[in-house]
Amino acid sequence: MSLLVVGLSHRTAPIPLLEKAALPAERVTKLIGDAVGTEHVTEAIAVATCNRLEIYADVTRFHGALADLSDLVSLHTGIPAEELTEHLYVHYDNRAVQHLFNVACGLDSMVVGEPQILGQLRSALATGQAEGTAGRVINDLTQTALRVGKRAHSETGLDRAGQSLVTAALDLAVPLLETGRPARAVVVGAGSMSSLAATTLVRLFPGLDLTVVNRTPDRAGRLAETVGARALGLEQLTESLSEADLVISCTGAVDTVIAPADFGPAERSRVVVDLALPRDVAPEVAALPGVTLIDLERIADAERAGAARVEEGSVEAVRRIVAEEVVAYAAAQRAVTVGPTVTALRGMAADVVDVELARFDGRLPDLDAKARAEVANTVRRVVDKLLHEPTIRVKQLASDPGGTSYAVALRELFNLDPAAPAAVSRAEPVPADEAGRPGETDPAREEGIA
Repeated sequence: MSLLVVGLSHRTAPIPLLEKAALPAERVTKLIGDAVGTEHVTEAIAVATCNRLEIYADVTRFHGALADLSDLVSLHTGIPAEELTEHLYVHYDNRAVQHLFNVACGLDSMVVGEPQILGQLRSALATGQAEGTAGRVINDLTQTALRVGKRAHSETGLDRAGQSLVTAALDLAVPLLETGRPARAVVVGAGSMSSLAATTLVRLFPGLDLTVVNRTPDRAGRLAETVGARALGLEQLTESLSEADLVISCTGAVDTVIAPADFGPAERSRVVVDLALPRDVAPEVAALPGVTLIDLERIADAERAGAARVEEGSVEAVRRIVAEEVVAYAAAQRAVTVGPTVTALRGMAADVVDVELARFDGRLPDLDAKARAEVANTVRRVVDKLLHEPTIRVKQLASDPGGTSYAVALRELFNLDPAAPAAVSRAEPVPADEAGRPGETDPAREEGIA
């Protein structure tokens, strides 16, 4: 089996295209279900955020799986294949592992170093486990990526250098306010990003008059209670906007939530931040007198221009961690692939011992039980000692590049069933806290695809 990533992100696609590619949770679930229903994909999860849509899959054939996954992305997003293809990226085997580790560390984020991606990866894995599309291979890969991401944040200065998408937006928004800080702010939505926006606002601006507006008043109330704000339903949106000088919106709506008609007369300058994809705020809002609209496209442009803000030393330290972890992961997978071969070898030896002891019993039926047990134990100890060093060494050697050839040699020398390792390695999915391992990768992985 081999790892394959097919996706598009803010690095390869313009924001309008990412907006088309934004999928609600139920469509993401259908996407991964359809993926594992194809001929060449055995496991899959999808990471769908405001600036990326990626499928991570365990596949049996590269070209067939690539075609199937590309078609599914086109089908579920409604983006024609000819428009989508030039913006898709593909990573295979070790490069797929490296890409996921970079994503987990925040190196591939719109705001370098942002930690929210770890929660998004965790959610993607949980969805895959709940739907039965994430088995041993994808589970192990994603769990390792989560650990690598945590390590990068704890061992480097990335946390101190990086920002969240919310703080990056506020860096643009606050200087545009007349007073240099918001007096009244409105957060539209009550999901994870809206929660982050609300908590960030009250932390940065003590005494802020904050309102949370949401389609479901109960959810707005729960969020408002945690940050000391007041809650309103979406039907009171126009009222809340008329009093605000800063608006941050991030809902899961498929259509725009804020339109020009929701704004009253321009009594003050107002800054509206749209962190949603698809967008919450109609583009025409930007033409209103006294209103400045900051959307993901503007944030992405600012982040690219200010990339030097993140300490290069921190980024380099994270890249070194990723490189080290990719090598370690590959070595671990190579070592694990010999496990079924070792199991098959020991099973064959045990069968031989059992047959010979049965023959021994037939030849000496009058031997007392104590002597018979001693003979059996002696034979088994001899076999164990003979096999101990070779099996230990083959596991050690397998961790090196090309080391799986030693397992192949064992299977040839002892005429072991070549299907046995694959059967063992393709075990049932395991819970999130257990580390499963993939089988051997397709020798065709070196196809020049990156």
